[in-house]
Amino acid sequence: MSDPKAAPSRDRGELWSGALAGLRDELLRRVAAERGGDSLGEAGRFDLFTLFEDLRHRVGQLGMRERSGEVDDFGLDPETIRSARPLFQLLRRRWWRIELVGLEHVPDDRPVLFVANHSGLLPWDGMALAETIEEAHGPARRPRFLIADWLITLPFVQPALARLGGVRACRENAERLLATGHSVIAFPEGVKGAAKTFRDRYRLQRFGRGGAVRLALEAGVPIVPVAVVGAEETHPILFKLATPARAFGLPFLPVTPTFPWLGPLGALPLPSKWVISFGEPLATPGPDAAQAGDDLLVARLTEELRSEVQRLVKAALAIRQGVFS
Repeated sequence: MSDPKAAPSRDRGELWSGALAGLRDELLRRVAAERGGDSLGEAGRFDLFTLFEDLRHRVGQLGMRERSGEVDDFGLDPETIRSARPLFQLLRRRWWRIELVGLEHVPDDRPVLFVANHSGLLPWDGMALAETIEEAHGPARRPRFLIADWLITLPFVQPALARLGGVRACRENAERLLATGHSVIAFPEGVKGAAKTFRDRYRLQRFGRGGAVRLALEAGVPIVPVAVVGAEETHPILFKLATPARAFGLPFLPVTPTFPWLGPLGALPLPSKWVISFGEPLATPGPDAAQAGDDLLVARLTEELRSEVQRLVKAALAIRQGVFS
């Protein structure tokens, strides 16, 4: 005699089996129809492995229409830059109203090492500089801007910045870029420059151990000092929190007038007035490993470079009438 309690279980199992079989047959029919088949008999030739491979191929192509086939070794994608250009132009011309000084000092026939003061946590300064120089000298002269290690570890940040020309800040990457004819934008202040609070804005920090000067001497490229005024007001840091930042793998958690109070909207930059000033190139001899290894020479040139960038910053501040005007 059969167990009456088992009957409902069997019925439910049969219903599930029937539903799954129907779903499988429908999927196979659709795959066969798209590939030219019109019967379940032909669709039945496709096993689950074939179906999985077909779905995997479709998923792998999602978003590929927005990607270019010209992505270089460092990830720069001209199609992404073209897509983002309307936004960059809006920011540069309407939002920040960037005023340029000394753009004629930028060489347009050889790679250059641009050395600028670091302004703000997000690399708005690097992207604005790259766009400005490309607009003046063409896409072939678009420089790559170096970004700090901690920034590229954030989710989704590194691929997006790489497509826009951001490159992880390390000596090997900078050397390779210059050797292949690409200009580079470096921020020798590093994290200390980006982490300045509002009261310390535009006071340049130490330029590390002279890595930028040593790099230029070894590559034999000119150094163009650059001052960026206005970027430090896009996300003015009121104070920093160290303990909560460790949970996110950040050197610190900034507190600004908009973040974290507005959540993700706090990442939007404020409409500060910008001035970007280019100084005259500091000429270097041809590639000279001996000079690059002279620590005293490197230290002296690094201090001269820092003093020149600080002078340009003060001059740019005098040009600007106000933070937002």
